[in-house]
Amino acid sequence: SAVLAAMEDAGVRIDTYRMGEITARLSDRVEELEARAYELAGEEFVIGSPLQLGRILFEKLELTPGRKGKTGYSTDGKVLRAIRADHEIVPVVEEWRELTKLVNTYLGPLPTLIGEDGRLHTTINQHVAATGRLSTSSPNLQAIPIRTELGREIRSAFVAEPGHRLLSTDYSQIELRILAHVSGEPKLREAFLRGEDIHTATAAEVLGRDPATLTKTERNVAKMINFGIVYGISAFGLSENLDISKEQAQTYIDAYLARFPQVQAFIARTITQAGEDGYATSLLGRRRPVPELRASNRQTRGFGERVAVNFVMQGSNADIIKVAMVAIHRRLREEGRGARLVLQVHDELLLEVPETEISAVRDLVREEMVGAYPLDPPLAVDVGVGDDWAEAKS
Repeated sequence: SAVLAAMEDAGVRIDTYRMGEITARLSDRVEELEARAYELAGEEFVIGSPLQLGRILFEKLELTPGRKGKTGYSTDGKVLRAIRADHEIVPVVEEWRELTKLVNTYLGPLPTLIGEDGRLHTTINQHVAATGRLSTSSPNLQAIPIRTELGREIRSAFVAEPGHRLLSTDYSQIELRILAHVSGEPKLREAFLRGEDIHTATAAEVLGRDPATLTKTERNVAKMINFGIVYGISAFGLSENLDISKEQAQTYIDAYLARFPQVQAFIARTITQAGEDGYATSLLGRRRPVPELRASNRQTRGFGERVAVNFVMQGSNADIIKVAMVAIHRRLREEGRGARLVLQVHDELLLEVPETEISAVRDLVREEMVGAYPLDPPLAVDVGVGDDWAEAKS
């Protein structure tokens, strides 16, 4: 935690002018979306009120409602996703929600959180996530959308001090590499060792096809199944995510487990062991109690099984990134470097590095991250450098 304290203390420089521009533009966009929603609904209403939104969508516009609870129609994300194609107003509401959440919980309060040094000092929490992952609050940096253009724009306001650059490094497919390691599944391991795209390789196996003939959708199905296995998703969960029938989802899962028998054996072994011990264990020996495995209710037990399997991957991932952070922090100090760790988000580390140290620090970071645990297939990292976080990450 000396590392985390040093990171909180360092903070990261924010281009407040750019951040202000982005916030203003998003606020304008929110107003445009509101006007468009009123136009499509034929009246003004409070978009943020589930009650009023439900009335507009399911009574006035007569869209097919999902669940109706005691308080009225559900308008949660799942319901909106299901009716997205039925009326133009739905994607407008979805975008409105995404942007208002970002503006209100994130961008709005941001200026007040920037210190006199022009840097944002976020709070890093060690013990909030049950998996052992680090999280950040005030503001929560995990809330910046990852792959969207919008997330990219927000990250572009996180900048390096003059004479420095930002170095972004993240583990490539770490949880699936851990799965290959703990299961000993040769097909997964070999795909990684050959440097193949793991989702394409999985799709080819599960669908029994030549990788060259796969469509983007088929790769996406494989990606969902890969992560579904890691995060312990049920056939129902997979069917919801992929918008297919539960039967079709089960067929995919069965095909996956048939093609990767060692993964199936690992899952069974992990559940049995955790049931006997009362806890699941990460690669580095950290334990997470899983009392749900001893429940009489089948659904509760199913949840416990998914937690136990998931913890091996996610818990080990969290441990490994912390080992790497400690090692990087120590080496930077030992070598008297001016570079310092400034942020950790998901599987990514962000460092602020003097321009003269870039190549040495890039090598040091790669070495310590790959060497954090002797995984087979080995850990792999992607490293990028830029004047701002978006550029470093691209």
